[in-house]
Order: sequence, then C-alpha cells, then structure tokens
Amino acid sequence: MKNHIQTFKDNPLTFTMIHIEGGTFEMGSHDEEAYDDEKHVHSVSVRPFYMAEFLVTQALWAWVMKKTDMNDPSYFKGENRPVEQVSWDDITKEFLPRLNELTQSLRPENSIYCLPTEAQWEYAAKGGIYQKELLFKYAGSNKLNEVGWYHENSHGETKPVGLKTPNLLGLYDMSGNVFEWCEDQWHGTYEGAPDDGSAWVDKEEGAFRVRRGGSWDYPESSGQDCRSPYRNDDSPSYRYNFIGFRLALVFPSV
Repeated sequence: MKNHIQTFKDNPLTFTMIHIEGGTFEMGSHDEEAYDDEKHVHSVSVRPFYMAEFLVTQALWAWVMKKTDMNDPSYFKGENRPVEQVSWDDITKEFLPRLNELTQSLRPENSIYCLPTEAQWEYAAKGGIYQKELLFKYAGSNKLNEVGWYHENSHGETKPVGLKTPNLLGLYDMSGNVFEWCEDQWHGTYEGAPDDGSAWVDKEEGAFRVRRGGSWDYPESSGQDCRSPYRNDDSPSYRYNFIGFRLALVFPSV
C-alpha cells in the first residue's frame, strides 16, 4: 500500500502519512538501563496503519483550529515547528474531530485520524518490520545526535520538523524535539497489556495518558529517556512546551 498524501479542499497545505506494514514485535526493553515499566517484554501483533512523517506542525494545527481561541497555543513560535502546549483533551476532543471532518472525502475510505496507540508508536519508532535486522537504541540510530533534538543540541527550544535523520520507516523526530501523546491510559507495568496493538483503555475518564519519545529539554546524560522503549505519562489536561503529538491513520472497522 502506498503512502497517503493528505490534501485539503481550500488550502494548499499537505502532509504525508507513511504506510506502516503490520507485523509482530517485542515491546519493551531488556536493556540494563531500561526502567521497570519497560521490562515486561511481550510480543505484540500490529495491523497495518499509517503514521505521520512529521509531528503535527503549528501550521497544520492553526489551519484545523482556525476561528477558535486555540489556534496558536505554542510557546516556541514557527509554522514548521511542532505544535506544543496542547493537551491530550485538546487533541482528542477538539483537533481530531475537526481534522476528520475537513478530510472526510479526502482520506482513504473507512479510515480515521487518531492518536497512535502506545504499541503502534513503539513499533513504528523501532522501525516496523525492519527492526529484527536493525534494532537501534533510538528511533533510527544508536547516536542520539543523528536523529534527535535534546538539551545539548536544541539551544533550549523546539526545532522545525524533519531536520534530523529519519528512522527506518522515514519517520522524523521520534527521539527528542517534543514528547508525543498516545491514545493509551497509563499503566505502570505491561502486565495485562493488549497483544493486538490496540489502545489500553480500562480506567475512568481523566486517568493519566501515555507520552513517548523524549524532548528538547532532556540532557544527554538522560539520553535513555529518548530511547524508543521509554515511556512516561501525564494528566490528559496537562499542557507544556515539551509535549506535542503525531497523527495515526487507522481502519477501525477492518
């Protein structure tokens, strides 16, 4: 299946959704530096889906959220920088419904834009079906400087998307720049996690949500926090200048 180039009827803005071939992978990490919440390594089978080539930019956010008081939330301004200071609630309750409405007749049939599940995110960051041959520490390299923006090279700010080397699937900035919200509610262990790549949502509304990927303000000495298996969480209402997001495009009825 080909990548999907998303267009809009009344705006020249476009973005690319990379087709991710499905497969089975080992989620989590056996590494010595892995945190306890990563260490229950388990097999997960992920169905084919699409993942955005880039983090959602401020230009895309502004277009989708035009004529609202949420069209310019970011602390570090720049159309091609990742949007940040957006909460999980902002994304799922405001941005995604608007984006799906705007693209209703312009995206693959029966597909829908959403946040990636935690399993989809890690599978894509590690390189999908190619990770069995080349399993990197970070998303695309064993050297963080090649693929990510972090404290020592970010000059204390986010950077425009796509300036570093992409990972094996052509996805940029999955290690550093900004953390990325996922669909799942937070669990401190993988015990009982779904093995089909679906979102783990079994708590009351308002439970903390997962974020992945590391950010511009994490020091190199804490580089393990930019690794592909690294996971963390925040309240779904939390906004800060080190958290943004990346789109997934899925086929929920398939």
